[in-house]
Amino acid sequence: MPRCARLISTTLPLHIMNRGNNRQMIFRTNDEKSYFLYLLHDKKLENGVYIFHYCIMGNHFHLIVRVRSKEDLSRFLKQVFVAYYRFFENHHEYAGHLFQGRFKSIIIDARSYLIQCGRYIENNAVRAKLVTDPYDYRYSSYRYYACGTFDPLVTPDPLYADLGKTESERQDAYRRLVINKTVVNSATLRSALFMGSEEFVKKMELDFGIRNIGVRSGRPKKEKSETSPFC
Repeated sequence: MPRCARLISTTLPLHIMNRGNNRQMIFRTNDEKSYFLYLLHDKKLENGVYIFHYCIMGNHFHLIVRVRSKEDLSRFLKQVFVAYYRFFENHHEYAGHLFQGRFKSIIIDARSYLIQCGRYIENNAVRAKLVTDPYDYRYSSYRYYACGTFDPLVTPDPLYADLGKTESERQDAYRRLVINKTVVNSATLRSALFMGSEEFVKKMELDFGIRNIGVRSGRPKKEKSETSPFC
C-alpha cells in the first residue's frame, strides 16, 4: 500500500501528529507525558524547531510548529522518538514499534487558521471528558495563552498578539475564541494535507501538485470520543 504524502513547508506552520502503534497507550502516566515534553524542549532549539501549540494525550500527540528545513524536522522528531522509546522500554520492558510509523503533517494557513487549530488541539482533553476545562489539563499549551502561565516549550503564536492590546485582553480573547469547526475538526486533522481558506488550499494544491485528499465539503461529521486516534 502506498504511503500518504507528507508535505513539509519551511515558511508556513505545520500541524504534526503521531500515535501509538496499534493505537496503544504510549504515555501511560503523567511522568511519561512530562518526560516527552522535556525531550521536545531539549531538542527543539538545536534543530531549529519552534513550537506554537501542543497537546500530549495518552495514545497520541499534536504539535504545531515552524521549521527551518525538512531535515531539521525529521532529525528533531527522530531524536525525540528514539530517546522516548528508550525511556519507555526501560520502564515497561517493552519490545517492538512504539509509534505508528511516519508522523503526519498538515500545512496550515498562518493568516487565518493557525490560532484556531492551536485552540482546537488544546481542547483534546475536554472532548475526551478527561477534564471539563482545558485549564485543568497540564499537558497542553492552553495555560500559556489563556492564563499567561510560563511555558518554556512555547514560541508565541504570531496571531496571538492581535487578540488584544494588553496581555489581559489577549488572554481573555483567547479563552473566548470560537473555533470554526467546518474547517478545523478531527476529520480534517486525520486526513487533510492543507488547512485554511479555500483560496489557500487551492494555492497549496497548485504549489505542491497534489489535491487536499480526504477532505469533503459540507458540515463535518459528529466528532468521536478523544479515545479515538487523532481526535
